[in-house]
Amino acid sequence: MAANRLGWLDTPAAMQRQAADLQQWAAGIDAQHIVLLGMGGSSLGPEVLRAAVGSSRLTVCDTTDPATVASMPVDDTFFLVSSKSGTTLEVNTLFAYAWSRVTDGSRFAAITDPGTSLATLASEHGFARTFVNPPDIGGRYSVLSYFGLVPAALLGYDVAALCERAATFDAEAAVEFGLALADAQRAGRDKVTIVSPPAFGAFGLWVEQLIAESTGKRGTGLVPIPTTDAESGADREIVNVAIDDALDLGAEFFRWEVATAIAGHALGIDPFDEPNVTESKQNTSRVLERLPLPEVPSVRGNAIGEWLQSTVRPGDYVSLQAYIPYGNDATLERLRRRVGDALGVAATVGYGPRFLHSTGQLHKGGPDSVVAVQLVPRTPTADVPIPGYPYDFGTLINAQSIGDYQSLIAHERRVLRVVDDMSEVAV
Repeated sequence: MAANRLGWLDTPAAMQRQAADLQQWAAGIDAQHIVLLGMGGSSLGPEVLRAAVGSSRLTVCDTTDPATVASMPVDDTFFLVSSKSGTTLEVNTLFAYAWSRVTDGSRFAAITDPGTSLATLASEHGFARTFVNPPDIGGRYSVLSYFGLVPAALLGYDVAALCERAATFDAEAAVEFGLALADAQRAGRDKVTIVSPPAFGAFGLWVEQLIAESTGKRGTGLVPIPTTDAESGADREIVNVAIDDALDLGAEFFRWEVATAIAGHALGIDPFDEPNVTESKQNTSRVLERLPLPEVPSVRGNAIGEWLQSTVRPGDYVSLQAYIPYGNDATLERLRRRVGDALGVAATVGYGPRFLHSTGQLHKGGPDSVVAVQLVPRTPTADVPIPGYPYDFGTLINAQSIGDYQSLIAHERRVLRVVDDMSEVAV
């Protein structure tokens, strides 16, 4: 597998040569809004780059929540359709919705691998440009390729300087860092607590995916806990992230990529595959093929606390999986901290279905220390049809939650499905 997944090692130098072209193209995009339609490796890097410069021009839409989809800007908007495989269900449905609102190919560009169905679609719809990425770069290692640097150029980054910072990072120190992470896991400190400066808190989203999806398999793995404040515990490995300005992200991206690949190798696993991500996708497809949606055991929000108290064991971590609209970051972070403090264990939180393309691999393939809590609204957050599909976004996101629930159960994971309003969730 590694032989055809190592193209990311060459991206800083290769993309430095493309920097002038990228910035010239980006300067010609005269639009108030940029909306990126992507998932996982196609979306989390751009979101980090956006947050680091505090830009409101770029909106990263990597969810199927109907209220969030309905809120994406469409007037005076340029769309980036971003998918390595070109077959990602979320990206395809998001494009179908966007195209129903804006039927002008000159206001779209694609980022994908050679010969994908997305490349064909872009040609058929007259997209302004298709950026073809080298096929030997995995999604979560692609931030310094076109998948991250096209959005960076549109955000006004000096792309050449970003790549230069990456190219001059300390490779030997990154290897030592990776070996130290593997040593920590073997010593029982498998909760890698990544403490980022508050101004760069979004960096944790990207590194969380990188670590979880790369190492969470064969019953082992590192559990990333992104935070902006120090957290303690006997099972914690604390890593402080030093970033002074947005261009430092280039070196930090590359440092973590090298360290994670080394840690995976040292732990005896392939850091470049993601077998259980595919499994959840297939479960979602099966649910959608057999509509209406099946009944799944669930409880109300006031049952969470008692269930967690009776379920969580020392060394576990709680995964809060929120299939709710974006914009609830502060509420979810307070809940995460409250759960962790009440139980004395590590806790993580993620929006669904975003996390299915990142930490979802760890939940099924990693150690049996995850205690999952699905948070699902009682009713769809909005009524948003998907043109050309026999279901709407409300049905799709619910099917994704059910598909992942079934996958967790199949792996004998401890999981509680809560169907209620966020205001009723009590710990």
